[in-house]
Amino acid sequence: MDEPAAEPAAAAVAGTRGTDDPEETGESGKDGRGGRKQRPLWKELPLLVLVALVLALVIKTFFVQAFSIPSDSMQNTLQPGDRVLVDKLTPWFGATPQRGQVIVFKDPGNWLAGEDLPAPTTNPVVRDLQSVLSTVGLVPAADDDDLIKRVIAVGGDTVTCKSGSPVEVNGVALSEPYIYPGATPCNDYPVGTVKVPKGDLWVMGDHRNDSADSRYQRLQDNGGGFVPLKDVVGRAFVVAWPISHWATLSVPATFKQSGLAASTSPVVVPGALDGLALVVPVTLWYRRRRR
Repeated sequence: MDEPAAEPAAAAVAGTRGTDDPEETGESGKDGRGGRKQRPLWKELPLLVLVALVLALVIKTFFVQAFSIPSDSMQNTLQPGDRVLVDKLTPWFGATPQRGQVIVFKDPGNWLAGEDLPAPTTNPVVRDLQSVLSTVGLVPAADDDDLIKRVIAVGGDTVTCKSGSPVEVNGVALSEPYIYPGATPCNDYPVGTVKVPKGDLWVMGDHRNDSADSRYQRLQDNGGGFVPLKDVVGRAFVVAWPISHWATLSVPATFKQSGLAASTSPVVVPGALDGLALVVPVTLWYRRRRR
């Protein structure tokens, strides 16, 4: 029996792979496998750079920022030229600085007048480049009015700082192995007994003989020597550069003594509304992805 349809059918199948086939020719912006044609690297590179800069700006603004150590006031914990990373996220959820933490804060009022800071560069090219890079958080800013010290006491605490004696917080003496070798806890600026107001902090440098900290500012009648919580930028949690100085900035054991907790210094955690504000958008995003 004749099979007249077999030959045309074969021709029809062969015709689907002709030279006019978009799959083969790459028409409509697709490659031979039916996928979208890949862009050249020179076209994608500007987009990748833009995305990286936006991510860096978001991270600097809301999550982590790098700061440079300009002076000797925190030796030997931090050396001049060290780069530290500062956690800026947890304060958004209501966390407040705790005793023993190393924090970065805005100048509460002319504190920097007591610091020996390096002069800014006079090279306009270097200055402009540093300004651009600091905007996105890739390098520390040259003109920041920020300081870095260790929190010794929080709002509600009583600090005692007398010549020849260790620092006391709420009547408990602190053992401070982080103090610069040869420095004394309070001899330079003995301020006696101080009550820290609610909403404020009492801070000191680890190089006690070379730090214009809360003790010095109090004796200068500069705001009582207190740092308002609103001026806190965040907690320094790691020395990131140079690699040879890498270290985490943990809370020393002396601040974990039970007697220090006598005053009211709660760790504020997110409440129910704060939790919902985070959970709801994440849940909606996950449901959309499932669909």
